[in-house]
Amino acid sequence: MSAPGKLILASASPRRVELLQQAGIEPDRLMPAEIDETPSRAEHPRSLAKRLARAKADKALERLKKDGEAEGAFILAADTVVAVGRRILPKTEFAEEASNCLRLLSGRSHRVYTAICLFTPAGKLRHRLVETRVRFKRLSREEMESYLASGEWRGKAGGYAIQGFAGSFVVKIVGSYTGVVGLPLYETVGLLTADGYIVHKNWQSGNTPAA
Repeated sequence: MSAPGKLILASASPRRVELLQQAGIEPDRLMPAEIDETPSRAEHPRSLAKRLARAKADKALERLKKDGEAEGAFILAADTVVAVGRRILPKTEFAEEASNCLRLLSGRSHRVYTAICLFTPAGKLRHRLVETRVRFKRLSREEMESYLASGEWRGKAGGYAIQGFAGSFVVKIVGSYTGVVGLPLYETVGLLTADGYIVHKNWQSGNTPAA
């Protein structure tokens, strides 16, 4: 049986763990969910983000129930989708994919949709969708080649990580920076505290993330 207030993060993403730690939250358990992330035909980017976040949370809940550990647990899941118009960009695994994304994003605006889904200990489902607009500078050939050589793009939605080297490509951002990184902290903390999770306990004890 899970202890009351135990937080399960349905993700193996180091950046999502780091964002939670930034807010003084330490997940009690990481439970990544293997799901098919292929968009449905004509699926809107925001719908895809919401569907995938829910699917991850459902998978984690199913596993916890099977193990008899669902009671008293908060289950948090998220998914991030990058899109130009209605065109959904992949989570790039190959350099050619990342190159195509960079050429498409160069000199223009795109949108980043991050959905969060939370199952509470009371069995309630909470969710939010955060939309952020990001504008890239016009990238030179050298900049694109150097970024591809860095490997930072691997596994990233849209082929870039705003918290890394690609942060220097951003001309303007309207919305949630942490949402682009992978977990919008304002909305996440709001969902957790609204249902009784004590987010600030580490603040009160003086425990802060390591620099």
